[in-house]
Amino acid sequence: MIKKVYLPFKKQDTRDLQLGDKILVYGKLMTGRDAALPKLVKLIKNGENQLSLEGSAIMHTAVSEAGISPTSSNKVEIEDNMVFLSEHGVKMHIGKGSLSQETVKALNKYGSIFVVTPPAAALLSSKVLSKKVVAFPEEGMEAIYQLEVDGIPGIVATAQGETLN
Repeated sequence: MIKKVYLPFKKQDTRDLQLGDKILVYGKLMTGRDAALPKLVKLIKNGENQLSLEGSAIMHTAVSEAGISPTSSNKVEIEDNMVFLSEHGVKMHIGKGSLSQETVKALNKYGSIFVVTPPAAALLSSKVLSKKVVAFPEEGMEAIYQLEVDGIPGIVATAQGETLN
């Protein structure tokens, strides 16, 4: 059975998802990767963030005319920021790869999950209804975008302190 997930998350929504669940994601999510996520964390720490993160999802991808496809989430520039972003309201991180046990435990502490999605740019791009830059336009395709998506597929890879790794 495939579960439908609607964004933004409400308080307990992530607790309804279990390790290995197959999901389709609907609604507005943000993107961010190596260049933008550390900048976002810095803004939050400086009290300058203008983005609403409560109940949000961030997909670890760049956005270009060629489409979207997840990058490796266990890169230092990404994984090192996931816990902080979860503490500040992000409930779902979407990417590929495996996470450290330390990150798995910390995501659980903040009620956040990690979802892996197939690196198939054509499939994922076909699910994007709209896109707009919401932060760091100077980063080009690595800026933070807000995407409205219609059924991005994924598998819950980290939830409730457990991981598929």
